Amino acid sequence: MLVRLRVPFGWLVGLMAVWLARPTPTSLVTGLTCAAVGESIRIWASGHLVKWKGLTRSGPYRRTRNPLYLGSFLVGIGFAVATARWEVGVLLVALLSGVYPPVMTAEVARLTEAHPDTYPDYAREVPLLLPVPGRRASSVQGGAFSWEKVKENREHVTVLGCLAAGLLLWWRMV
Repeated sequence: MLVRLRVPFGWLVGLMAVWLARPTPTSLVTGLTCAAVGESIRIWASGHLVKWKGLTRSGPYRRTRNPLYLGSFLVGIGFAVATARWEVGVLLVALLSGVYPPVMTAEVARLTEAHPDTYPDYAREVPLLLPVPGRRASSVQGGAFSWEKVKENREHVTVLGCLAAGLLLWWRMV
């Protein structure tokens, strides 16, 4: 259930964040910069991800098994900072700690079942979330970055959501 509800929960927390927001120029620039880095990671990951067709080990998947979640965390942290409200940080921590660990655990089980010959080795080589300098998958699988994959993985929707949130926070500031 959490797998399906993580996106609506994220949007709900995002709307609450905008409502609570009292951004300052410094919080807005700092936060939106962090969010842009997170969204860049998400775009990079989406451009490599071959959903449901195989085990992707190229691009950021050579450094972390969950670059989309890593990017989402950075986007969330960035928007929390941009709001300049500690309450938003508390909401974000509640969302991230309540939803993502069980979602990642379920995905590990699904990927282990779907790719029993390759996923266990990949999981031993590559950290679950936070990249470790010098550690990466020994073999590349999944090919080069593709804007077509970004489109197939609907990352443009997230980009538009981030732009809308940034504009709403700017509007709240002015």
